[in-house]
Parts: sequence; structure tokens; C-alpha cells
Amino acid sequence: MPSSPLWFFFGQANKDRVACPRSSAEETKPKTVFVAGANGKTGKRIVSKLLADGFKVRAGVLDVAKARSNLPSSPNIEIIPADVTQGTNPLATSIGDADAVICATGFRYSLDVLAPWKVDYRGTLNLVEACRKNGIKRFVLISSILVNGAAWGQALNPAYLVLNAFGLTLIAKLQAENYVRSSGINYTIIRPGGLSEEKPDGNKKIDTLSSGSISRDLVADVAVESIDCDDASFKVVEIVAEPGAQKQSIAELFALIS
Repeated sequence: MPSSPLWFFFGQANKDRVACPRSSAEETKPKTVFVAGANGKTGKRIVSKLLADGFKVRAGVLDVAKARSNLPSSPNIEIIPADVTQGTNPLATSIGDADAVICATGFRYSLDVLAPWKVDYRGTLNLVEACRKNGIKRFVLISSILVNGAAWGQALNPAYLVLNAFGLTLIAKLQAENYVRSSGINYTIIRPGGLSEEKPDGNKKIDTLSSGSISRDLVADVAVESIDCDDASFKVVEIVAEPGAQKQSIAELFALIS
């Protein structure tokens, strides 16, 4: 498996996206996906995308009451308490019999400089071990652009310095990625650029190592569509969006990566 980030070129209009097809057996029985960090800015978009695509969702959140007012109302969603810092066994109970896990967690800025290591590193490890405990074989991790920046000569990149300024956040995320990649679980790691609240508009290009931004909605699209896409298995992609890129589907783009 490659040790360096893979270039991922994404060009497509959101309105005519072509998803990775599911088999007829998968279409008759909706898969259940556990989303860690489901009430976050990206997490809630992932939940909405999953529901729109016919999945059942177990939404893992810190505050159930708050999540009920923020997340979609649907018979296919179950909102459950889940704190990734509390260890493997409680998480395994929260995850239950889900078929896949998407990790969209992120530490909250506070006076605790170890927060990135508690949430982004140890929390991810706890999720991976909970997957192992429950026999779950599909794991999608939302990480960050520039995680491996130092190895690519970007250690003095201002963005790398800023992102690492609090608790060595990118290093914590990189260590978590390495654990996921060595776990034996079928993974997809998505490293988005700066996250935008804007809706995706027009053709996008996912490409760069050191800079750029992307809509949270588009990150959610890639995360959800990677679940059933064979070509997304065991891959790391760095993604940013840029107008004027060639139009291609997510399925086609994953297929281009060896």
C-alpha cells in the first residue's frame, strides 16, 4: 500500500454526479452506517447524504438532545451517545451491528493542548478497535490536507505551521491514519482542504497537497459514495475543489487511483 498521499482529481457538477453502483442485494436491504461526530458541521452533512442515498444511520453524538434538533428527522436514523475518548467497549456498544463506520470527529479548541491526541488520535484508535471487536470491515476516515506535509517538504508551509500550532494536530491525525492503515480493515482516508460552508457549484478539481478549500457537502458526497465503491478500498485521497476542472464522477476518479 502506498505510503504517500495520492493525487485525486475531481471534476463534476453536483447535480449530475454518478455514484458508485450498488449490487441488487445491497439495494434490497439498506446498509447501516455508524457516523462518529454526526452532529458536527461535516458529520451532519454525511448523515443527510446517507439518508438521501437509502442508508440507515446510527448517529454517534456527544449531546443527544442537541443532535435531535440539528439532524434530519427520519425513521432510518438512530441518535445515540458516543464519545470516542471513552474507550473501545462503550463505542462497540454504540456502533452495534453497523455495516460500516465513518469517522468525522475533530477536537474542540480549549485550554487542553492534548485535545488533538485525545480525540483525533486516541479517539480514532478506539473506533478502529471497536470495529475489530464488532467485526466491521469498512472504515472511512475524514482527516486533513497537509497531514503528511513534512514528508513532502511542506514543514515550513504557513498552513502546516498554523494547523500544527495547537497540540501538533496534524501529527496526531497522521499517527491515527497510520493506525487505520495497519489495522487490516478496508479503509478510505479522505484528506480535505480548508472546509467551506458553501454549497458546491459547478465543476470541481481535487488535486493539491499544500493548499485549497472544499465544500463540506462535497466531502460528505465522497465519504458516503466511497462506502460501496470497490475502487475506493485501501486508498488515501487529498481533496480540494476548484472551478473549471474536468467533469468526472466520484466512481471514475477512484478508479483512476492505483
